[in-house]
Amino acid sequence: MIEVRPYQGTDEAQWNALVARSRTGSFLHDRRYMDYHADRFVDASLIIEQDGKPVAVLPASRHGDEIVSHGGLTYGGILASADLRAEGNLEAMQKVVEHYRAQGVRRLVYKAVPHVFHRYPCEEDLYSLFRCDARLFRRDISSVIELAKPYSFSKGRKWSVNKSRKTATTIAPNADLTEFHALLTSVVARFGVKPTHSLDELVLLQSRFPDNIVLHEARCDGQLLAGTVIYDFGDTVHTQYMASSDEGREQGALDHLIADLIAGPYRDRRYFSFGISTEQAGTVLNGGLVGQKEGFGARAIVHDFYEILL
Repeated sequence: MIEVRPYQGTDEAQWNALVARSRTGSFLHDRRYMDYHADRFVDASLIIEQDGKPVAVLPASRHGDEIVSHGGLTYGGILASADLRAEGNLEAMQKVVEHYRAQGVRRLVYKAVPHVFHRYPCEEDLYSLFRCDARLFRRDISSVIELAKPYSFSKGRKWSVNKSRKTATTIAPNADLTEFHALLTSVVARFGVKPTHSLDELVLLQSRFPDNIVLHEARCDGQLLAGTVIYDFGDTVHTQYMASSDEGREQGALDHLIADLIAGPYRDRRYFSFGISTEQAGTVLNGGLVGQKEGFGARAIVHDFYEILL
């Protein structure tokens, strides 16, 4: 028998243990990560139990009469352990819908975990969504390299990498995020936006997850030319942030950095992810941005968003 109950602060250790053994959860769903911005969201997360035993969690936030799984995360959904199988998942989804409906919720937004972030096959939730009359209302394109058999770099990317390698540029990790974050902030300011995380937030998260949040930089004579903050999910690594100075762009430093990461420390992983290239809720494809990622040999997967009207 499946039951759902609201998450409480006293459940933190149990929640984190469940996320760690789930098939789709990651450090993003650990409460030590989720709760860094707890003041910005009304938490509506659920713990799913089967015969009295916790078998899954649903990270979620409430926004008026709408529930989002989760408003502060790229993706969420039912994070299921091996113990929650197909029939149980279907019952869990139905119980989730019943629970939120009883709370006066009118709409449930479900951000499915893309398959490249699965530790083990786990798409029972997609079937359950279908059975609950969910509608796919948004789809983002994200670019990923399959590292065991990567496509070749484009000619332009190869030229740029070789140009940088002829200089004294060095590639190395750096635990200090300060200079990179300043560079990142100046770059994105040109587009009228700010980084998702402030420097203090990123430093805090890195201190909590030092093995999962790693900065790699390209420098020449001590000067920062380019950098990327990697989110390490195990089988998959993801470029959470990338930035290059004007000199770095001229020199091809970011291309050099990415090439060395793919061929070096992350060569034995399964996927190298660059993130989405869509805008306006997936309705606009940024051709220049996706083309840059495709130049590294990346090709598309999708991030899907579903809604259930309650």
